[in-house]
Amino acid sequence: MSVRCSLPVLVAAASMLTQPALALGQNATEALDPIIVTATLGPKTVGESLSSVTVIEKDDIRRQQPAEFRDLLDAQPGVNVVSDGSYGKTTSVFLRGAGSSGTILLLDGIRLRSATAGIPPWQFLPPELMERVELVRGAKSSLYGADAVGGVIQAFTLEPEAGRQGWAELSGGSYETLETTAGVAAREGQSAFLAGGVYSDTEGTNLRAGGEDKGFRNAGGLAKVSHEFGQGGGVGLTVFQSEGNTEFEGGDTDFLVRAMGLYLEAVASDYWRTRIQFSESRDEQETFGSYPSVFNTLYRSARWENTLTAGVHEFVIGSEVIMDEVEGTSQFTEDSRTNSAVFGQARLNYEATDLLLSARLDDNEAYGKEETGGIALGHQFDRTHRLRLSYATSFRAPTFNDLYLTVPFYTGNPNLKPEEGQMVEAGVSGRYDQWFWDIAVYQNDVADLITFVSDPVTFEGTVENVESARIRGVELSSGFETGNWDVNAALTWADSENRDTGTRLPRRAEKNLRLDVDRLFEQWFVGASFITESNRYNDAANNSLLPGYGTVDVRAAWNFLPGWSASFKVDNLLDRRYATSRGNDSVTFEPFDYLAAGRTYMASVRYDFR
Repeated sequence: MSVRCSLPVLVAAASMLTQPALALGQNATEALDPIIVTATLGPKTVGESLSSVTVIEKDDIRRQQPAEFRDLLDAQPGVNVVSDGSYGKTTSVFLRGAGSSGTILLLDGIRLRSATAGIPPWQFLPPELMERVELVRGAKSSLYGADAVGGVIQAFTLEPEAGRQGWAELSGGSYETLETTAGVAAREGQSAFLAGGVYSDTEGTNLRAGGEDKGFRNAGGLAKVSHEFGQGGGVGLTVFQSEGNTEFEGGDTDFLVRAMGLYLEAVASDYWRTRIQFSESRDEQETFGSYPSVFNTLYRSARWENTLTAGVHEFVIGSEVIMDEVEGTSQFTEDSRTNSAVFGQARLNYEATDLLLSARLDDNEAYGKEETGGIALGHQFDRTHRLRLSYATSFRAPTFNDLYLTVPFYTGNPNLKPEEGQMVEAGVSGRYDQWFWDIAVYQNDVADLITFVSDPVTFEGTVENVESARIRGVELSSGFETGNWDVNAALTWADSENRDTGTRLPRRAEKNLRLDVDRLFEQWFVGASFITESNRYNDAANNSLLPGYGTVDVRAAWNFLPGWSASFKVDNLLDRRYATSRGNDSVTFEPFDYLAAGRTYMASVRYDFR
C-alpha cells in the first residue's frame, strides 16, 4: 500500500482534499515503511511496531473507488469479509480467523460496535469520509481490552491541509445508484476545521436467485475541529454520523450510527506526555418485517494515557472506564455493564534490538476480571531486514445477545464464559527503496470459543463455548512503487479448526489472494484488482459448503482540467455469481445463497478547489 505519514489517533495523515486524484505517491521510502499509531499507542514505523500491519492510504482509497468500506478490506492479509449481499447488507470481518465480534473497529480512536450483537457496523461506514485505514493483525487485548482477539482495524477520517479548500463530487451507476459528496475544510496556523458529507441511494441487487432488488440509502456526515498548542499537544473534537435504511429478505431496517470523541493532549515535561479522550458511540436499529424489533446501544468511555521517555526507552501507563447500555423490544436480564481497566506498555531499545512488553487488567461487572499481556522482540539485521517474534493473550467478552437475548429461533446462554486466546507469531520483512516483502506465521489457540449453533430440524439456535479451537496461518505480502507503477499483492493461508469436533470453523476461507495494479500516465491512470478466495463452510457442522470465487475490478481516472477529475470503475468485470454466506427462507426454512452483486458500473465527476 502506498503510505505517507500519520499523526496520533485523532489527527490523521495529510489530507487528500486537494491532492491530484491520480497521485501514485511522492516518497517511496516513506511509503514502504509507513508510520502507524494503532499497534503501539503512538507513532512508530511498521518495522518498529513489531506487529503485522497493512496500511491503506488516501491515494489507495481514491484510486480504488470503493463502493463500500468492506471493499478496502477484502482479501487483505489475514482478512476474510462475509456479507449477506451487496449495498449495506450485514457484514462480518474475520481477522486472523476471529469473527467481527473478535475484531475491534476504531474511528479516530472511538470504538464502533453494537453492544447487543457485538459486531461493528462495517456496512454503514462511508469510505468517502475516510483518509486512512490501519489493519493491525494479532492479539491486542493488552492495549485495547476485550474483543481484540484477531486484531484492530482503525479508520482515520478526512483531515484538512494548510489553507482553505473544498470539494464536491457527483456519482452514478448501476442499479440506479446515485451519490453526492461535498465538504469544506481549512487549516490556519495551529487551528483546523472540516465539515463534509455524503448521500447515497441505490435500488440495490437481488439477494437471492429470483428475488427482488433490495435497496440501501445512507446519509453520512463528519465534522471536526482541532487546535495545536505551541508547546506541543492539542485539543480536538470529532463528530461522525451515518443514518439511513437497508432492505433485506423479509423486511428492512432503519439505522443510526453516531460517534463523538473529544481529546486533550499536553506536554507536561520533556519526558512526560499526557492524553485524555472521552468517547461516545450509538448504534440504533429499528427493523420492520416478519420479526419487528428495536435495538439501541450506547457505548461511553474515558481513557487516560501517559507516555514517559527515558533516553531511547518509552513507557505508557493508563486507565480506562467503559460503560455499555442497551434497550429495545427484547427484555434483557441486564441492560448495562461497566468495565474498568488499567494498562501499561514498555518499549525498550538496545541498538538493533527492540523489546515490547504490555499488560492490562480488566474488571467487568458482568464476567469478572481478565488479565492479558504480551511480549514482542524485534531485531534489525541491517538497514532493510528485520525479524519479529511475539506472544500475546486476548479475550472476547460475551455480548448482551450472547447472554440474555430471547427471540424466535434464538435463546441466549447466560452460562457463557469469555473466550481466551494465546497467539504466537514470527515474522520477517525486507523494505528497500522501491519495494518491500513481509512474511508472517502465527497460531492462535482459543479456549471457550463462543460460536453459534442451531438445530437442523427445528432451526432453534443458541451460542455455546467450544472448549478448544486452533487458528493458524501464513501471510505473505509484497509491493513496489515507482513514479508510474504501484503494485501490491497479498496471499493468506489459514487453518481454523474446532478441536472438539475436528471441523473447520464456519465462514472462514482457507486461502485468499489479492493483487492491486495501478499505472499512472500524465493526467490519467488505469488500474485493476484481482481477488480470489477458496471455499468455506457456512455452518459449524461443515454440511453447508460455499464454493470459492474470483473477481476482477477495473478502474480509470482523468484530471481533465485544473481542479476537475473524472473517474470510472467496473466491479466484478466477469460478472461472477458467488456468495460468502447462506440464509434460510423465513417461511419454508429452505436454504438460499446471499448473492453478491454482478457486474457493476460507476462513474463520477469531482471538483476540488482552494
